[in-house]
Amino acid sequence: MDKKNALRAGALAAGTTLMMLLMSSPALALTRDDGDDPGPGLSVIQTLGLYVLIPIALFVVIAGLVMALDKSKIRTIKPSSKVKSGADAKA
Repeated sequence: MDKKNALRAGALAAGTTLMMLLMSSPALALTRDDGDDPGPGLSVIQTLGLYVLIPIALFVVIAGLVMALDKSKIRTIKPSSKVKSGADAKA
């Protein structure tokens, strides 16, 4: 019964994908809409800077500010000989 459900799900996913591909025609992207005024394209360097380098730089700046402005101290609990664990208490 599981194979039948898997086959049905696969067929449904493949059919949906095929219909979406057939319905979205790439030829319609070539026609300009009213008021469409595209600007000049970006070079590879501009694209990498805009979508890769600037987000990485923002992440580094935000992470640095969080680390620099963090006022909390790292608190560690050191075991002492006065406190007995559960195994020591029963023994």
